Amino acid sequence: MTSFLHPRLLADIGGTNARFALQQRDGIEQVRVLACAAFATLGDAMRHYLDDCGAEVRHAALGIANPVQGDHLRMTNHHWEFSIEALRRELGLDTLLVLNDFAALALALPLLPPHELQTVGGGRSDPAAPRVVLGAGTGLGVGALLRQRDGSWHALAGEGGHVSFSPADDDEAELWRFARARHGHVSAERLLCGRGLELIHAWLSARDGVAESACDAATITQQALNGSDARCMRALDMFCAMLGTLAGNLALTFDARGGVYVGGGIVPRLGEYFSRSPFRERFEAKGRFASSLAHIPTHVIHSPWPGLLGAGAALQNLLDEPRHA
Repeated sequence: MTSFLHPRLLADIGGTNARFALQQRDGIEQVRVLACAAFATLGDAMRHYLDDCGAEVRHAALGIANPVQGDHLRMTNHHWEFSIEALRRELGLDTLLVLNDFAALALALPLLPPHELQTVGGGRSDPAAPRVVLGAGTGLGVGALLRQRDGSWHALAGEGGHVSFSPADDDEAELWRFARARHGHVSAERLLCGRGLELIHAWLSARDGVAESACDAATITQQALNGSDARCMRALDMFCAMLGTLAGNLALTFDARGGVYVGGGIVPRLGEYFSRSPFRERFEAKGRFASSLAHIPTHVIHSPWPGLLGAGAALQNLLDEPRHA
């Protein structure tokens, strides 16, 4: 293992918040959560964090909510854009690894202790089989993890959140028409994110003949969980059902007998409600393959910083390659 002569900088960059930490040999420390909107550029946010910590780093890894293709990145759900190589030079780093945030999250899965996972149905996982991770927050992320012959793990990054939304019942078909009239193409992310929950609530209001209110996702969730608003409860139930449909699709696509993991900013905050929600029923509702899906466990990730753990694992793998020895 490459030695820790200096701490390493880790980051998990979402559309709303950027999480930073220093990785030492004994683990992660000095975690900070910064609002992306408070900084003109990603470089500004990184310098602010490093100045605040008084840390000198040589190697860094960033998981970012964006496709990582080539050197120049422009974020889908935020205005930051940058050149990876220019940012590396700007910060005086020897190594700057940038990977998709859900590839980083996938690499964290083998590192998560059981007490940080909330299991929602299913049987026993196959430790050698593929695993899938998905999560809704500002956007909708998807990743997968494959076991290699030598026992190591390989993360697959993709943009599964932008696949076309597929209605599973008449209400969802009406919701799809409502969303299409407003936005054209209706992706899964259009409905399975914070703004998507707001869109579901707006459709329910329109269907019920009620004037659309400016009800944000946090308020919808709170009023659904405390049972104070039937429309909010229905919106959250629909959200979880549709997430279950997507999770089941991914489980079939990857033959994810290693388990399906749910992270992101929304579901981990739902607590025991999520276990009672329509998620698991819809996850298994796959006709002739329902019995196969019934055996696949689904877990909610309650680890505090899993994206940072995965970024650290990816950086360690890179530094351990012969050219970095």
